[in-house]
Amino acid sequence: MTPIHWQRLEGGVIAAACLAVAILSGEWPWLLALFLAFDASMVGYLGGTRLGAWRYNAIHLYGGPVAFGVAYALFNVKGAGILALAWAFHVGADRALGYGLKFEDGFHHTHLGLIGRKGAVETPR
Repeated sequence: MTPIHWQRLEGGVIAAACLAVAILSGEWPWLLALFLAFDASMVGYLGGTRLGAWRYNAIHLYGGPVAFGVAYALFNVKGAGILALAWAFHVGADRALGYGLKFEDGFHHTHLGLIGRKGAVETPR
């Protein structure tokens, strides 16, 4: 397995873990309701590929979900826990499907491979 395959597997495991926690806590509808909200970061591409990649990548890192998870765990900030869970689920699912962090030359060039015209990810061997 290549490092890209490992990262995709890792994303799938994280998404599955988030889904399991959401189901067990009864909060699973929030994962579905918020799933596409994080893709609003793609609006940055209206300002060009460099700005678009920067905004997309800033939202598609695990740092945000970790910060909200810590806020929930330490300070019991209302809503922070489910937001962290939904956000991490989104990032994990994206990575599992091959939608990685973007390079500045265009939306289709990611650290996990190239996204084809029909959405399929072409992963190097």
